Amino acid sequence: MAQDTTMNALIGGVVTIVLSFTGFSPLIGGAVAGYLNQRDGVRIGALAGVIALVPLILVFAFLGTVFAAFTPFSGMGPGMMTGMGLIGLFFGAFVFAFAAAIIVGLSALGGYIGEYLYEEDVL
Repeated sequence: MAQDTTMNALIGGVVTIVLSFTGFSPLIGGAVAGYLNQRDGVRIGALAGVIALVPLILVFAFLGTVFAAFTPFSGMGPGMMTGMGLIGLFFGAFVFAFAAAIIVGLSALGGYIGEYLYEEDVL
């Protein structure tokens, strides 16, 4: 049954990524995963959210690399550049942690909703 759980979480994560142009895609992806799994909706929804974080991690890594590559050409001295780099690093880490918490939290809520829809035989 673990393979089915992983597959359902993967499907929910892909739904979240495909519908990322909407503001509530983690909710939909988690609901799909929770509905398909039929039990443990919160856990499977959160797992779908973690899977959906992979593209976000790649985007943050790419932007961080680009920022680090062009920082020496900004015209600041080495002391100022180091301070601004640390501020940027802490700010980026805070933004990533906040976005990750929102994505995983909404996916878990969606998983709960998906399990509820299955239990109540709504769809």
